[in-house]
Amino acid sequence: MSLNKTTESTVVITDTSCLIILEKIALLPVLHQLFDVVLTTPEIAAEYGSPLPEWIVTISVKDKSLQQKLASMVDKGEASAIALAHEIENKYLITDDLEARKLSIRLGLSIIGTLGVILRAKQEGHIDFVNPFLELMKQTDFRVSDDLHQPILRKANEV
Repeated sequence: MSLNKTTESTVVITDTSCLIILEKIALLPVLHQLFDVVLTTPEIAAEYGSPLPEWIVTISVKDKSLQQKLASMVDKGEASAIALAHEIENKYLITDDLEARKLSIRLGLSIIGTLGVILRAKQEGHIDFVNPFLELMKQTDFRVSDDLHQPILRKANEV
């Protein structure tokens, strides 16, 4: 499945970290520009701690037993996002947590991270450059390893 919004409807389920960091660097609206449907769970909405934009739809996980099982491996919010992604077809899960990413891959889910969202925003013309946003991220508590920083800039044709 492609992330290109013009070819098909895209649904994304977001974890808390993506919402928080995109808010801190003034890019939260880009989720709405990139994806047709942006979903989250009540657990993530609570972790976010502020009212969500009206275009983010909050839905509860149906399979509570799966959610509880996942919560023994990752935090409550990540468990809810992974469980919801397991229930919804044709979707991506945005998560930055390494353990949540590994678990999602084992479950066969399609994942993307916040850096991937920012790169996609440039590729689709919503922002002109990636690097200024990576620099803003460095000023927050979100850590971007140099192992990721340079490849993202290369993919964005900024080095």
